[in-house]
Amino acid sequence: MTRLTVRPVRDDLTFGARVGGVTRDGLADGGLRSEIKYLFEQHGLLIFEDIEPTPQMQVALSTAIGPLKDHPSQATPRAGGELGVIEIRHEANQPGRVELNGQVLAQWLPWHFDHCYNDELNRAGVLRAVEVAPEGGLTGFVDGIALYDAISPELRDRIKGETVIYAMDVILDNLRFGRPADFVEVETSRDADAVMIEFAGRPRALHPAVWTRRSGEKVLHVSPWMAKGLAGREDADGDALLSAVCDEIFAAAKGLSYFHQWQPTDMLIWDNWRVLHAVSGMSPDYGRCMHRTTIAGDYGLGRFETLPA
Repeated sequence: MTRLTVRPVRDDLTFGARVGGVTRDGLADGGLRSEIKYLFEQHGLLIFEDIEPTPQMQVALSTAIGPLKDHPSQATPRAGGELGVIEIRHEANQPGRVELNGQVLAQWLPWHFDHCYNDELNRAGVLRAVEVAPEGGLTGFVDGIALYDAISPELRDRIKGETVIYAMDVILDNLRFGRPADFVEVETSRDADAVMIEFAGRPRALHPAVWTRRSGEKVLHVSPWMAKGLAGREDADGDALLSAVCDEIFAAAKGLSYFHQWQPTDMLIWDNWRVLHAVSGMSPDYGRCMHRTTIAGDYGLGRFETLPA
């Protein structure tokens, strides 16, 4: 059996591990796949280093955690001829720019969990870099278990039991909760309008702001991106509570997060039920290309909003 090397992502973090020694041939071993799945459950984020940089390897590694799920948007490009592998590509100086702290950035994304706009919440995401920007373009991760412990006890007590409303919205200028004071979307991305048209009229999704893992830990699981309000509290008081929580997420993440500097031989798997992620952004003069797979699953706590007849 292949022997893995496992070490912390960073000594001061309570989540994440760097894993070495995985090969495509080794992934045929059921014992190795079980060990990877155990590490995933324990750490929430796994960084596989010196990995074979191919779509086939990405599929093999992804399926060690669970079955693949195709991306729900057909406007998203597919890649590599492998089922479930999508391509997230940014060409230099193409549309899709924001301004933050007086700096114009491409590929910036706020903290979020994937598919918050669906009733089913996919198990995990797997990401690798095909083309890396010379600087910037980092992918950040923060653990919802640590966030739950980090926010103020008063705010934590108020958000427990609340349900957050989400809707597909890739127009970053519509970011309402946790929005940086000096943030503005300069130009929407090339595919934004197609995605918005595709999802127009679909019901909104509802997910709990806090949930409890089988192992007992409570997870603060609020996605500032695509959040639309609190269920039954779409008023000034509800919006103020959700804004306060999202502001504390952004503040706490500054000390609790890990931002990954990509190498072409890295693959990352993160727990979408536990970990939020973000993208730091980069100069619009740079290109960047990522390949992504989604692992199917559901924690059983989400649902679609029931619309009036």
